[in-house]
Order: sequence, then structure tokens, then C-alpha cells
Amino acid sequence: MTITPDELELFTTATCANPHSLLGMHTITVEDVRGIVVRVFLCDAVECAVVEFSPAEAKGQKSGASEKLHPMEQLSDDGLFEVFLPKRKDFFPYQLRVTRKNGELRQFHDPYRFLPTLGEQDLYLFNEGNEHRIYEKLGAHLRVVDGVSGVAFAVWAPSAARVSVVGNFNGWDGRYFPMRPLGGSGVWELFIPGLGEGELYKFEIRSRPGNILIKTDPYGTAFEAPPGNASIVCNTRKHQWGDSEWIARRTAQAGKLDLPMSVYEVHLGSWKRKLDDANRPLTYRELAPALADYCLDLGFTHIEIMPVAEHPFDGSWGYQVTGFFAPTHRFGRPEDFAWFVDHLHQRGIGVILDWVPAHFPRDAFALAEFDGTHLYEHSDPRQGAHMDWGTLIFNYGRHEVRCFLVANALAWLDRYHLDGLRVDAVASMLYLDYSRKEGEWIPNQYGGRENLEALGFLRETNRLVHQYYPGVLTIAEESTAFAGISKPVSEGGVGFDFKWNMGWMHDTLQFFQKEPIHRKWHINDFTFGALYQWSENFITVFSHDEVVHGKGSMLMKMPAFEISKRAAHLRSLYGHMWAWPGKKLLFMGAEFGQSREWAYAGQLEWHLLQYLDHEGIRLLVRDLNRLYRTEPVLGQNDLDGRNFRWVNCNDGDTTAVSYLRYDRAETTFILTVGHYTPVPREGYLVGVPRKGWWRELINTDSEYYGGSGLGNGGGRCTEDTPRDGFAQSLRLVLPPLSTTLFKWTASEA
Repeated sequence: MTITPDELELFTTATCANPHSLLGMHTITVEDVRGIVVRVFLCDAVECAVVEFSPAEAKGQKSGASEKLHPMEQLSDDGLFEVFLPKRKDFFPYQLRVTRKNGELRQFHDPYRFLPTLGEQDLYLFNEGNEHRIYEKLGAHLRVVDGVSGVAFAVWAPSAARVSVVGNFNGWDGRYFPMRPLGGSGVWELFIPGLGEGELYKFEIRSRPGNILIKTDPYGTAFEAPPGNASIVCNTRKHQWGDSEWIARRTAQAGKLDLPMSVYEVHLGSWKRKLDDANRPLTYRELAPALADYCLDLGFTHIEIMPVAEHPFDGSWGYQVTGFFAPTHRFGRPEDFAWFVDHLHQRGIGVILDWVPAHFPRDAFALAEFDGTHLYEHSDPRQGAHMDWGTLIFNYGRHEVRCFLVANALAWLDRYHLDGLRVDAVASMLYLDYSRKEGEWIPNQYGGRENLEALGFLRETNRLVHQYYPGVLTIAEESTAFAGISKPVSEGGVGFDFKWNMGWMHDTLQFFQKEPIHRKWHINDFTFGALYQWSENFITVFSHDEVVHGKGSMLMKMPAFEISKRAAHLRSLYGHMWAWPGKKLLFMGAEFGQSREWAYAGQLEWHLLQYLDHEGIRLLVRDLNRLYRTEPVLGQNDLDGRNFRWVNCNDGDTTAVSYLRYDRAETTFILTVGHYTPVPREGYLVGVPRKGWWRELINTDSEYYGGSGLGNGGGRCTEDTPRDGFAQSLRLVLPPLSTTLFKWTASEA
């Protein structure tokens, strides 16, 4: 035996921190005789031999007829074997021929004869935080090394005493397949020949104090269904993409933010379900054609999908992520998700992903205390724990953690061709005192409350997304007055393309939820958003957050008893939303006035579409989207305050509000007149800047939408009566609970 008892004990006790120093092929001297020793540590083996090949045979250039067999000595019952070949100087290709306890004979390549699959440059850039494609290096990847197929495993666990790959292939026993540490990088690596796609695996980590942790792969690309949580070896490049025209068009539009953008927000598990098949959700491949048909009919330009990164608990809606690089198993395989995106692209619809880099759950099998230390999170709960959600906060100041998150954003765009990332909970990332009391947070190095490391991470992510994927959008869900969210990084901003307009959403709902008799006192809620509308590039949103946790559906927020009156209120709100500057986003179900709150375990109330109160809302949203996309004044002039003007925002007694949208040359004007009481009015004068015919584009109280049918007969001509600072005006009928849009163009005047 050429190995010492202490070295042998390292394997039998699973404490070997550097297995490649002992296993595999090595040159040693035994009793003054120089030679080669081969050692292996195998589970369930009773006999083992080294099968020697010539270099030509190893490359498949000759048959293996001249192979040599070198029987090995078993040194322990646990499966350590070795053979010493005296006077041999040169290493040679070999395999292992093993007899199992059940008599099965197997021959395979030794994992410990291969060089590392990561280079020094990879590790240097990773430790520096600048390896933007680290997702192609860490994790589990199908590789061919020296002509041998297998899987290369690599994981970052700098404080681990030992790391092993475990799976069905070794009985989930961490004594077998221990990984090698790659210098001081903190990365452990092992190439296991013979493994292929579909293998289940985890990493068994022995911490410095000696605790055993069983962890899923942080860079895993597929996972098994709960209650299991093993990672699955997966080829993410199987799908053959057919969206080249879409990508080319998207790239050509890079930086052109003044384009129509109307987004349908979707939770894939509850949009529609197979009620006759155990109430199961639709698969990626079932969802794509159905969503494409629906969105094209309604005129949406994009869908935004709530998080699909792997998560164990359905009730988290995807926001408690444990598999940051893996599309959830719930709707199919990764290649199915790629097909989903590809199909929507080929139908002309963009796909935005809800991305969650602000926090992660405490599940013991995932990132929390990954190597026995606070690796991905801060150790101090004043920095590392979210008070609201019971989750952990990433340590954005750690290079490797930042690299993990930046690469995660880029991986979704690379592997799945996504058109945008909506970044969740940005406000919680910006401020160290977010949702914390005095004494529960630590100021930054300058004594301030801004999270400088998180800001640096967000700026870097936005910069790299735009650098690598021109035309891809980044969108912040951010509710504070933090300046420069949608300002370019080069100009000192955070670098997002757009920001959700949470202030407009809150104020507008506050107005529309009031009983009509009280609205006259709250016109300021309606108008206040104009003060900051052009401080950022805004998306006007009514998202899933507004229809959960007892807040009621959009329809049931409206102040009326009868459904028909609620529908009228909601139609008037949507008319104002689409006429107001900003891109648009609406959560599923709100487009037809679903009655109940959104419930993740069921499907939308599609049966309501048989009633005009609900179908009328859907028809209005369809017409608003079409108008928004075809009228440049609405869809291409919403980021410039010079193209907006109030006409009258002070008529509280009538509760009527009017404003203009127009192009830079002032050749086209669109007038919006909102009347938000149930009492119709005739002969109401609204001043306008041009004489002539003002055509009625939309009347939310049209009978077609389920309204009363009052209106202005398709339009009105001006009369020479000064009003609202203009020399002429329109004498209008104001339908009850309505928003009406009129258009003037020089050609029609």
C-alpha cells in the first residue's frame, strides 16, 4: 500500500479536501523504485482493474485489441483500490474495469485522470466579478474532454472543507466523487465521464466545523418537482430558434423608446388551466399559441410573465427563487420555455421576464449559508435580512455574488431571447433603511441610507444588458422619488429604460375609488401625476399587486353597487389610462373586469365574457390598444412633456377634466375629456387650439361597450366661443362616468 493510513482515512471519513492529489494517476517512488500509481475510490465495487490503452486506441484510431489489464489491490471495504506500476515513466490513457457486488461488470473512464475544465482566466475574472458568462463555466455542463463525453461540475464554496457531487450515480454518497479546489478561487471542480443529460445531482458540502450540507446547484438549469429539489443536468441549447427577424428588428430599434408599448402581465399558472385534467396549468407549448392569439386580438405589444425561475412554493408566485437559472418545471422543460418565447416572437409579441435579484428565501437546500457561512447574503441581519418577506438580501458588494447576479440576467437573455427584464423590488435595493426602524440598519460609508453596492450592481447590469443585447429593455419596479432611475448610466443615472409609475397608479386609484359625489374634492389626486410625469420614462401600470391581499379586483374597487355601474367606472378609468402619457401595463383579468381577486391556484373567470358588462371592457381595451398603436400622438410622444397640455383641470363642480396630446409640429391634436359623475351633461364647453372638425375616437360610454350610448354623434365642429384660454371651443355632451377622445388634424379641418 503506497497510501498512508491517514490519507486512507480521508476517504473513508469523507474529509479529503484535495482528492486529485491522491486519486488518479501519479508518479511516485516506492523503496527507491520510480513508477506510476493509480488509485480509485469506488462505491459498491469488489474488484477493479486498470485497462491501459495506447494513445491511438484512446482516440479511437485503432481497435482496443492490445489493451493491457492491471489488477488493483483493494485497500478498504469502502472501495479504495490502487495499483503500482514500477519503472513506468509516462502517463497513459486508461479506463477502469469494475465488478460490482451484484456481479455486474462495468468499464468506464476515471474522473480523476482529467485536467480542470476551468482556466485561470475564468477564475480570475469570476473572483474579480467580471466573468459575464460564468453561467457557462460554473454549474453542470455537458462536455467532451479528450474525446470523452461527460459532465463538468463546478461550484463556488470558498469556506467549504470538502465538496462532493452526489446523485443516483453514486448512491448520493458524498465519499465518492469529491471535487478538487482550484487554488484560492473558492471554486471546486470535477469532470465525471459517462454522465449525460437528465442526471439528478446535488453538491454535498462539508463545512469547516464539520457539518454536512446538501445543496442544489446555484447555477442549475433544471430542477425536479417538489418535494424533491435536485438539480438536473440539462442542455439549454437544444431549441432551434426561428426568431432571427424579430431579433434583427429589436436590435434596429435599440434606444428608440418613443414606440408604442402595451404590456399584458401574465401569471402562467393561472391564466388558463385544464379544468378537465385535474385542474392542471397549461404547458409552455400550450400557452404560447393561446396567449399569442389573445394578445394579438387585444393589440398588446408585449407580455410580461411573472417570475418563472424555479421556486418550490406555488404561493410565492415565483418571487421566492431557489433556481435562478432554471425555467420552472411546472410548465415543461427549458427547451419548451425557449419554444414558448420563440413562438411569441414569430407572432410579433415581445416577452418581458419578471426578474428577482433583490432577495432569496431561507430554504436550507438552496443559497442560504451555502458553504456553512453567509456566502451569498450578509452575515449581519441589519444588512442581510428582509423584514417584510422573511427572506435574505444578496451581498452586492461581494464580487462573486455580483457576478452571479449579472450573469443571471445575461443568461436569461442569451439562452431564452427575452426582450426585457422587469426588476422586482428595486426600492428595497436602493435604501439600506428600507422597511426598517431606527437602529435596524447600517449606514453606508458616507453615513447615508443609499445602498451603494446595490446601486453599483444595478448600473452594471443595465449597462451590460444594453451592451450585449441592444434593444432589450430593463424596467424598474420602484416606488420612491429616487432620482435618475431611467437616466443612462453614462449620465449618472441608474440606467433603466423605464420605471413603473407607482405614484400615478396610487393617486389615480384613490380618485376613482371615491364615490362620484366626493370626487370634486379630489381632483388633485387625478392631476398630481403631471407634476412628475416627465421626471422618468414611465410605464403606467395596474399590476398584480393591485388585485391581491384583500385589495379587490379592479372592477370591485369601483364605487357602485351594480356591476354595470362598476363597469362604467372602470371603462372611464381605462380610457384615461390609455390617453395619459406613458407606456401601458395591465394585469391579466383586469382587461375584462374580473370580479374576484386574482387567485394563483385557479384560472381567470373566463365565463364572465358572456356578459356585456365584462365583454364590453375587453372590447374597449382592444380598441384603446389599437388607437394607441396607430396614433403617433399617443404611442410615440409620451416621453416629452412638451407634447402635453391641460385644458381644464379645475372644474370640480362638474368633475370634468380635459387635456391635450399633440405632435411636435402641432399638426395633430387628441383631446381627452373625462366626466366622472353619473349625471350626463349637455352643452359643456371645452376650449380647443384649432378650428374645425374634432372627430370622436373613443367614447367609453358607447353602447358597444355596455354603456348608455350618449355621445357626440361621431364628432363636433368648433364654435367661436372663447374657453379655457383658446379662441374657440367644442360644445359637448358629457356622457355619465365616461372618458371621450377627440382628434383634430389639419387634413380633416
